[in-house]
Amino acid sequence: MACGNCGTTEDGVPKGCKSNGNCGSGTCGSGSNKLAVFDWLSNMTLPSGQERFNIFEVRFKNGRKHFYKNPDNLPITMGDIVAVEGSPGHDIGTVSLAGELVKVQMKKHKITEDHEEVKKIYRKASQRDIDIWQQARGKEEETQKKGREILGRLGLQMKLSDVEYQGDGNKATFYYTAETRVDFRQLIRDLASAFSIRVEMKQVGARQEAARLGGVGSCGRELCCSTWLTDFRKVTTSAARYQQLSLNPLKLAGQCGKLKCCLNFELDTYLDALKTFPKQDLVLKTEKGEAVFVKMDIFKNHLWYTYKEERFKWFRLTLEQVLEIVALNKDNEKSATLEEYEADVEVPVKVDFEDAVGQDSLTRFDAPKTSKRRNNRNKNKKKPVVGAVAIATQQKPNARRKPQAKPQNKTQPQPQQQNKPQAQNKPKPRPRAKPKPRPKPNSSENAKAKPNADAKADVVAKPNIKTNGAANTNQPKGEVKKTSKPRRNNNRNRNNNSPKNGSDSEK
Repeated sequence: MACGNCGTTEDGVPKGCKSNGNCGSGTCGSGSNKLAVFDWLSNMTLPSGQERFNIFEVRFKNGRKHFYKNPDNLPITMGDIVAVEGSPGHDIGTVSLAGELVKVQMKKHKITEDHEEVKKIYRKASQRDIDIWQQARGKEEETQKKGREILGRLGLQMKLSDVEYQGDGNKATFYYTAETRVDFRQLIRDLASAFSIRVEMKQVGARQEAARLGGVGSCGRELCCSTWLTDFRKVTTSAARYQQLSLNPLKLAGQCGKLKCCLNFELDTYLDALKTFPKQDLVLKTEKGEAVFVKMDIFKNHLWYTYKEERFKWFRLTLEQVLEIVALNKDNEKSATLEEYEADVEVPVKVDFEDAVGQDSLTRFDAPKTSKRRNNRNKNKKKPVVGAVAIATQQKPNARRKPQAKPQNKTQPQPQQQNKPQAQNKPKPRPRAKPKPRPKPNSSENAKAKPNADAKADVVAKPNIKTNGAANTNQPKGEVKKTSKPRRNNNRNRNNNSPKNGSDSEK
């Protein structure tokens, strides 16, 4: 099934495919699908006195096609299910092509009208023929499974890839792949006795096996061999070398284990572009020394060279500069250094992706979103103790009250004595710079002796003296610590009292 027009030249250069992936020998399928055929001559009438071509192309399982005569001149059109001659018995297939296009296909396959492979069409398939055909097709999966079990029992080095039943159910063709010659005579006897049918063994290659099974390639599309490519040409590693590809068998091999057929699709373009490039083994002679080839970018016309003695530095040159150096070397002249040539090369600016449409970032969903409530909770957890928090948070509003709070403490120390033991019950001391001096025991007498020291402060402190003043002055310092009030209530009272004092003092 190899293409005769594609191959290699005398120098070992592959010819490639001259029709952009569609084989020049004409054996490739037409259209984007291997099984789809468009008869573009169906609406045209034949010249007067000319009869219609009486040979049809019939398609079977997995794209297998053959040509058949219509000796009885049956009214057959494309898409009809017909019963054709088999060996032995009959087979059932679908008419895939009719008319003058069959002549073109026969000419490409080099098959004449009186060829041995051109057999007869018996009739249009009846409902009974179709039922038997579908019943036989339903046995193929189970037959393949049991056939593989027989292969394992015999220990043969072969792989059973597919089974195809004939339309009448009397014959089955077993397709297999094997690397070496296999003696399967005992296998045929076991298969015939197990299924009570006529057995035919047919060896196929790895590419044909992949075409029959189908699949998805590394490009993300369905395999070319299972959709439209029917002519499998030889692919060599030289096709990858000419395209500057790394010779990695994991990347160059397809699902069949062979080199990918698509390596030949773009080979012609690369070969045409490489005609103007110098040979890679050519040595450039400069004033600084000899330079050798490193790599190239074919479609940007850039080549990289390095000195033999200093290989750590690569120099980018254009194709025109390299051809100029080659021309000078032919005249036995040395060119300038590669540094001077590289300085004249204009490196194209790489254009990064620009969000012109206003799309969001592709990684916007990678980082998990944190809720505001959780952030607020974390902030509250990181805060210091309640006493320290109260002072830190009330520094700004109490800044105005500080100058007015000093005379209150001097004249009336009784509320101060009440607040200080409360601070001692707290787990951590207040973060003030210097604690205020404690009042002396005679401070209450001094306050009584000078009632008019600060009139405004007396008005504010009178309700506090009536409620708590007498109790606080009579109690010693040690007993004040044994307060039964909760800490939170004291803080609330202190916070509630402070704005009152502040507002009265401002008045």
